[in-house]
Amino acid sequence: MLPDFRVRQRDYLLEITRALTGELDLTALLERILDISVEMLAGRAGFIALHAEPSWQVTASKNLSRAFRKHLERIITHISEREESAKIEIQEIMESIQRLTITASMGLLSGVGLPLMAQKKVIGVIFVFRNYAGVFSTNDRLLLRSFADQAAIAVVNAQLYTQISKEKKSLDILLDSAADGILILDPRHIIERVNATFAQMASTALSQIVGKRHDEIIQWDSPPQGIRLEEAEAGGWPLTPNSQLYVDGDLKRPNQNPLPVGISYVPLLSPEGHLMNIIMTVRDNTRYRQADDLKSTFISIISHELKTPVALIKGYVATLRRDDARWDKAVVNDSLAVIEDETDHLTSLIDNLLDASRLQTGGISIKRSDVNLKAITEQLAERYRTQSKHHEIIIDLPHEIPILLADEDRLRQVISNLLSNAIKYSPGGKIIIKGQVKHDQVIICISDEGPGIAQSDIQHIFDRFYRAPGAVKQTKGAGLGLYLARSIIEAHGGQIWVESHLEKGARFCFSLPRIQPE
Repeated sequence: MLPDFRVRQRDYLLEITRALTGELDLTALLERILDISVEMLAGRAGFIALHAEPSWQVTASKNLSRAFRKHLERIITHISEREESAKIEIQEIMESIQRLTITASMGLLSGVGLPLMAQKKVIGVIFVFRNYAGVFSTNDRLLLRSFADQAAIAVVNAQLYTQISKEKKSLDILLDSAADGILILDPRHIIERVNATFAQMASTALSQIVGKRHDEIIQWDSPPQGIRLEEAEAGGWPLTPNSQLYVDGDLKRPNQNPLPVGISYVPLLSPEGHLMNIIMTVRDNTRYRQADDLKSTFISIISHELKTPVALIKGYVATLRRDDARWDKAVVNDSLAVIEDETDHLTSLIDNLLDASRLQTGGISIKRSDVNLKAITEQLAERYRTQSKHHEIIIDLPHEIPILLADEDRLRQVISNLLSNAIKYSPGGKIIIKGQVKHDQVIICISDEGPGIAQSDIQHIFDRFYRAPGAVKQTKGAGLGLYLARSIIEAHGGQIWVESHLEKGARFCFSLPRIQPE
């Protein structure tokens, strides 16, 4: 039979081994190892210190005061990372510690210390002290060595666990903060991980995505552009670690309209070339789709708007140049007037396009000066009265409208656009220009008696190139006037809005601050 001493040693080592697999708290585990070491060596006190860059720290101690632990940390700061050097330095430190304990009246007369080794480097030290004189035997040192090895394993395991936990936390933060949807598939196309962004895109709870097959979640409303994952794998994908797939289409969603997305598939291969995971990145392409639609709308509108005046100008010029006809002065003047009007229309269209382009690259420049808003409104109203016999333009502006520090040309552009729209979109009746001074704001409203604006169009009426479906059929235009009007008013620190009731006309209002911001 084994002596009691050996039985206890075996039992303690088994206990530590079990603790290594079940205890995640490194400090608690090291304290238990130290307790066992002190008990097995008939010691009185002890400590375990670990090297954590840039210094040493006492992680576990027994029968030592907190102040004494601080002294120990200062003493052990120069222990080498090499084992042989560390043994010599530990012996020197042991002598210093024993002198310190005598001075502190702790009565620790003898001691032994060993380095904790991992990957051929000293990662810590373990010390055990007795309160009686005597030399620690070879067996004592071997026994302490076994506990030191266990402590080193515990430290390495804890460091690995901490590193894995940190990397997992970083991955979780990366996935959750990504603007794109991210999914991680196993080789069988089972979804292992998914972030909240994709769940929001797909209008599906995270719990209903994880564990599902790829083709259960990624379903297309119509055939997508690009090779699907299943088709690519049937052709041997991935052939290289850097091979990627890209598919673009409309993703089906429960109880919602399909979402335009672009999906990238990237393989994650083992060093042996085996497929471990497939990383999916899903990007919401709504804005890109809108940009394409806007580009198509722009080309359609501009080609139409340019074609009409150019055709008229060319037609009248060709007619006036005919050699077989003699035109009287009135016909020539009328033709030239049409050419002039259409040229002005082209110039206005080009100016609006340039302004819209400037807005995209940095905004409209505002040149401020003193502006009499009442006077320029009356001037523009008088000009538009001569352009329509079916409308009555009424001005109701108070005398107390103040002089504003603003860009006169730009404000003329805004009022002119609103008056022009009121005439174009109403068959006749009254157009009322009403103003008021309210607190520190000057408010101008222009209302008509036309058919009004549908509620579905109001939220888009100030968008670039937007034209209501009914307006496209009735009048010509590029959909830039209200877009520029809003930009000009906002550049002055004001606001513009519309109030409309079907069959009762529309009312456009804008406000300008009396004191302009710097």
